[in-house]
Amino acid sequence: MTVGDFKELVVWQKSSDLVVEIYRLTKGFPKDELYGLISQLRRAAVSIPVNISEGYSRNCTNEFIQFLYIAFGSSSELETLVVLSNKLSFLSKQQTDIITDKIYEVKRLLRGLINSLKNRRKQ
Repeated sequence: MTVGDFKELVVWQKSSDLVVEIYRLTKGFPKDELYGLISQLRRAAVSIPVNISEGYSRNCTNEFIQFLYIAFGSSSELETLVVLSNKLSFLSKQQTDIITDKIYEVKRLLRGLINSLKNRRKQ
């Protein structure tokens, strides 16, 4: 790994920004969703950078890849929760489109990092 710290990874930075955005958006949700969608959205969002940092800190490429797959799964979970939030009219179409684009960017970066690590491992 040529990056000295997980905080230098663009995917970690973007996913951390995504957490902040999810917290901001869910402040406008109905209070009776605190232990429902709000909690699930926040947990799924937080899981992404947390798994990136934990996997990076393992100092083992195979383990890092496994944690990146977990982060990828959390990003898919987050995407589903955002769609459901829109269907329930907790998020507007514009809010949904903006946050979904950010999720897609994180997923693209995760996929790229996974592929890069796998290719490096083969060499």
